[in-house]
Formats: sequence, C-alpha cells, structure tokens
Amino acid sequence: QVQLVESGGGLVQAGGSLRLSCAASGRSFSDYAMGWFRQAPGKEREFVAAINRNGGSTLYADSVKGRFTISRDNAKNTVYLQTISLKPEDTAVYYCAARLLGYTPRFEYEYQYWGQGTQVTVSS
Repeated sequence: QVQLVESGGGLVQAGGSLRLSCAASGRSFSDYAMGWFRQAPGKEREFVAAINRNGGSTLYADSVKGRFTISRDNAKNTVYLQTISLKPEDTAVYYCAARLLGYTPRFEYEYQYWGQGTQVTVSS
C-alpha cells in the first residue's frame, strides 16, 4: 500500500507556472507507475500525465502537451508536475495516483491509490 500527498497548488495568473509535488510513503515507490489527473468544477476527472516506474517513459494529454512535464525522483519518493503557460481552463483540483507495476496508465481504473488533491486556480 502507498499513501500519496499532493502539494504545490495555488492561485496564479494566466501565463504563470506552478510545480506540483506528490510525496509517497509506504511500499517501494519505484514499484509504482505514477499519474496526474485533474477535475474541474462540474466536470469529470481527466487524465493529465503519467510516468513509468524508472521515469524513462511519459505520456500526456493533448491539452497539456508542451506545457506540462511529469517527472519523478525515486530517491525522494516524489513525483512532480511542472506546469508552464497556465490557462484559466487548467483550473482544477489536481490528483496524483499510483499503480503497482504499471507502465504509463492513462485511465482512472488502472490506478489503485489516490491522493486528496491540490487546488490550482488560474486567473485571467
């Protein structure tokens, strides 16, 4: 089992940037593929990015490709989401998720563990 805690959200102006972090505790972090999802008000949760266990492979939603970068530091048990050129439509609660022995999963049902989320608000 793994516990996930997100941080780094906040209020930022359009065009700005944030770096989200997700700290994991519990079983060996490097056993887990990691992902980021987001949920905007009134909308379903959607896939943002995923990274495989050693960080060598990543996957992005088309809406964030070129603006967001997912990375991980297995020595620190942490996955990151660096965001740049933020837009008001990026406003959402951002969740990290973990899948044991996965590759780069992009569907919610593929993940076993979820954090509580961190709010990102982008003002126009």
